Amino acid sequence: MAEKKAFVLRIDEAIYKNLEKWAADEFRSVNGQIEWLLQTQLKAAGRLKPEPGSKQKK
Repeated sequence: MAEKKAFVLRIDEAIYKNLEKWAADEFRSVNGQIEWLLQTQLKAAGRLKPEPGSKQKK
């Protein structure tokens, strides 16, 4: 598993509260929800390289 990079994120309180609710609905932490959202969008944009050893869809 890749190392994780810690950083500070300033975010609007209303957005955070909505993320917090969404994360709880899906049994994730807010951090996990943000990471999932970023991964989903990176994949959709074709900007996330496949992990070594994973099978690529053709």
